[in-house]
Amino acid sequence: MSFIGWIIIGGIAGWIAEKVMNADHGIFMNILMGVLGAVVGGWVFGLLGLGASGFIGSLITAAVGACIIIYVYRLVRSRSA
Repeated sequence: MSFIGWIIIGGIAGWIAEKVMNADHGIFMNILMGVLGAVVGGWVFGLLGLGASGFIGSLITAAVGACIIIYVYRLVRSRSA
């Protein structure tokens, strides 16, 4: 997938995760969360023996990973406060 494709999927996946997790981020953070979420989601799906392909599969993987990142961030933040 091209760099532009990763940016598009990252932005959409970050936005989906933002809505699902009731968070409020900007567009740059949505893209960052989506791209990092793709890495985390791919790793988690691999551990579970699941695979996703194509645009929709990549989007779902990235969105799930971004939700995991937001969840872990909230856990760490609540423990330090």
